Amino acid sequence: MEKTTKITIKDIALQTGLSCGTVDRVLHNRAGVSKKSYAKVMKVIKALGYEPNIYASLLAQRTKREIVILLPFSKKGEFWELAEPGIQRGREFALKLSIDVHKVEYDEYDINSFRDACAKVLAMNPAGVVMPPMFKNETLLFVDKLRQKNIPHVYVDTKLESNGYLAYYGMPVYQSGYLCASILTDNRSAKEIAIVRIQRDKHGQSDPTMNRREGFIDYISEHFPDCNIHNVFINPNEPENIDGILEEFFSAHPEVRLIAMFNSRIHLVASFLEKHADRKYHVVGFDNLAANTAALRSGLVSALIAQRTGDQFYSAISAITDFLIFGKAPANRDNFMPMDILTRYNAEYY
Repeated sequence: MEKTTKITIKDIALQTGLSCGTVDRVLHNRAGVSKKSYAKVMKVIKALGYEPNIYASLLAQRTKREIVILLPFSKKGEFWELAEPGIQRGREFALKLSIDVHKVEYDEYDINSFRDACAKVLAMNPAGVVMPPMFKNETLLFVDKLRQKNIPHVYVDTKLESNGYLAYYGMPVYQSGYLCASILTDNRSAKEIAIVRIQRDKHGQSDPTMNRREGFIDYISEHFPDCNIHNVFINPNEPENIDGILEEFFSAHPEVRLIAMFNSRIHLVASFLEKHADRKYHVVGFDNLAANTAALRSGLVSALIAQRTGDQFYSAISAITDFLIFGKAPANRDNFMPMDILTRYNAEYY
């Protein structure tokens, strides 16, 4: 049937195979309608593009539900800020179906902050949760409680392999590390490599780039089995110490010319790279933060791998919304999104 706003109860009944009386009860939010029949009617209404006032009124009369976005605090210019446009688009989509979207944030370096945020979400009893899994063991405990309450959850950015998630939206993380190693070593001799890493929680639970690092190391092991890979740790909360840490490391390892960083903070090494531009380091990082792309355009960073963070969050929110309203699960559980390679020559067009 061609989409039109001038459809009737009879049209909907024909499409669903239900009686006109059942359709009328759904449209007027009356009792005596099964969840299955309700989902059928709503699915047809959506397919027909039918959103008159009675549809909005129907949704508004039903119990108000909300999706919670559980993610780290983000200051201006930091990675999670990239999620905001997608969250806003998702919120607008969900509100049309009478579902609110709220954020609950925590300190990604503090496991107790994450625990408190999880407790807050559970107390809210949301209809669904969208989250990147930051603290593995605590995340597993949290999603187990979600499952007990029949609350679906969707992962973004990275995922945990089991525990019954509804869907995942993000790049293939292991393969992104493999790709990073390929770009870093392309047409180069790789005898020594430095991986710059972030100091995280003292319990060692928070390691969101672990799978990416594994992909990187596997590529190097396969193609450069004699290569030495070094790890150097920096603290983004102590930027005044970063140059000194890097000076000490590279003084002790003068042969290292290849540098990789698997999170979004490659810009933190830009000051050191600028001071030693004559050494011609080859550097690959991740994510199109403004500070990262500035380092890319200046030639301090050789390439960035970007991942369309906003699209991940929009897709996650819309997937849960469709599941809640229409009983429609995503066609694919794992939805891998593009890995975009940025250089100084195309970054301004991204």
